[in-house]
Amino acid sequence: MNDTDRDLLAQKARGVLRNFRGRSDAVLSCGLVTFDGLVIASELAAEVDPDRFGAMCAALLALSSRASKEVARGQLRQVILDGEHGPMLLHRAGNVGVLAVAAGPSAKLGKLILDAREASRALAELYGEHLA
Repeated sequence: MNDTDRDLLAQKARGVLRNFRGRSDAVLSCGLVTFDGLVIASELAAEVDPDRFGAMCAALLALSSRASKEVARGQLRQVILDGEHGPMLLHRAGNVGVLAVAAGPSAKLGKLILDAREASRALAELYGEHLA
């Protein structure tokens, strides 16, 4: 894949992220992050550093994947963190990476998970994958 194709895919991915973020005022930041921490596309709050965000997501994924395998849970699909200022989700977007989402405390977790699943599916399809 050349740089022009990569830039076009990243632009389309940002469109999916904007649409996802627009569905809920509670979504504060979101991004498509590779398994090694590269932020492909993002819609991040101004105070969020994209490189640090990607690195932290990669670290969470690595530990969560190892824990999932250790207890024979199969391939990791989703990680949910619940902090006092709201939840954070990492939802697998095929082999591309994960959709990382930080939401505010008013977020409805069930709706957030469903919307994240749909956005992850759309992101994976951009890269030629079809998720069930």
